[in-house]
Amino acid sequence: MTRFARLDRLPPYVFATVNELKMECRRAGEDIIDMGMGNPDLSTPPHIVEKMVEAAGKQHNHRYSASMGITRLRSAIADWYGRRFDVDIDPDREAIVTIGVKEGMSHLVLVTIRPGDVVFTPTPTYPIHPYSAIISGGDVRGIPVGPGNDFFANLIEATRQTWPKPKILIISYPHNPTTEVVDPEFFDKIVAYAKEHDIMVIHDFAYADLTFDGYQAPSFLQAKGAKDVGVEFFSMSKSYSMPGWRVGFCVGNEEIISALKRIKSYLDYGIFQPIQIASIIALNEDQSCVAEIRDTYRERRDALITGLGRAGWDVPSPKGTMFVWARIPEAFRHMGSVDFSKFLIREAKVAVSPGLGFGNYGDDYVRFALIENSMRIGQAVRGIRNVIK
Repeated sequence: MTRFARLDRLPPYVFATVNELKMECRRAGEDIIDMGMGNPDLSTPPHIVEKMVEAAGKQHNHRYSASMGITRLRSAIADWYGRRFDVDIDPDREAIVTIGVKEGMSHLVLVTIRPGDVVFTPTPTYPIHPYSAIISGGDVRGIPVGPGNDFFANLIEATRQTWPKPKILIISYPHNPTTEVVDPEFFDKIVAYAKEHDIMVIHDFAYADLTFDGYQAPSFLQAKGAKDVGVEFFSMSKSYSMPGWRVGFCVGNEEIISALKRIKSYLDYGIFQPIQIASIIALNEDQSCVAEIRDTYRERRDALITGLGRAGWDVPSPKGTMFVWARIPEAFRHMGSVDFSKFLIREAKVAVSPGLGFGNYGDDYVRFALIENSMRIGQAVRGIRNVIK
């Protein structure tokens, strides 16, 4: 039997046991409200879909595309960064289109590190952040993030204690799952830290547009000198509700972009060209659809936070992302996040993500994804209220 060596360091998928119970209950005819996986339920705006359909009708768009993305899309990315963040991006040397952020980040880490190299990631965090390094043969050190943690202080302490010195720092703000946000000064400190310690920075900016209550998320590249030390990934999945289209991009340091471009040239021919053409329309045309998507998530957030509060489960209201990070009520905390998530499925008919799936520091929490409408959220809250009271 051939050993699948790359799988040896991957633990069992924590979310799988919860998903199995959810599907078992659904097969038994139970109505389970799924607020687990962060899979946006909102439709892609019609003008984006129409452009994709139009482009798909043209035969020349059916051929292989370019692994780094077509020129007009990279130009649209550069223009978008200029309008949004006043950041100057060279579309030919500092921008590359990726098949979603997961693909781009995984391949960038793969081309960057050697076996045994150390990568810093937050903990808890989105699983691809640490596992991109583990799959590539690297060693991961988690930096605690979230309520009660000073991430930067933890980062400095970890740097003092780590040998060999870390090669990459992966961060993401607004942060999934903790929903933590930062101000521009935070990124100034990250740039100074990266220069002092000769560390490459990768910032996952997937939730750039999903911010609330007057908060606007800064770009890492707005920090002076950021392009000297790192890159930033952005995803079309959330801002434009295009999760299944698999469109992301990476911008920033020319040398890092060149490395990603080179490895992708061996691995893929890029995204289906009509999807890229539709993405140009998404970035360049009326952005009111982004505001509408953001408002929908805000309404759902408010419905969930208010409802949980009335049920006796007080949870802070997040300023960013499409999630709510909720500490398990004290009476149930001894169960841990996996068993508590199973408990909610069985008794409240609500599926959530166990915090343990995002790292050991998440085991006192569960994550709600705001992927149900307000009526279904109200139904979920009633089920939760009945069991936690």
